Amino acid sequence: MELGNISQPVYGPGPEAPGSSTPGLVVMAHGFLRLVQPNALPIGMPALCCLFFFFSQLLLYELGFLVCMAIGLIFIILVPLVGCCFCCCRC
Repeated sequence: MELGNISQPVYGPGPEAPGSSTPGLVVMAHGFLRLVQPNALPIGMPALCCLFFFFSQLLLYELGFLVCMAIGLIFIILVPLVGCCFCCCRC
């Protein structure tokens, strides 16, 4: 096994993003994920006394997804309701 020059190491290129035929969509998806979930995952097993603190941190971690889910549910309920009112209550 050859180590090469230890006093002056030669580093290779860093990790690269995988090639894609749709780089615009990849950038948009990563931007959305960074917007929705900017916080790091709280790691570690909590003790029983600070379980509430752990769950509050976990809720903060998932807050972006919960907001997106609430907006989606509102659209799922409101769009058919408004469409039905528009179709049934035409003057």
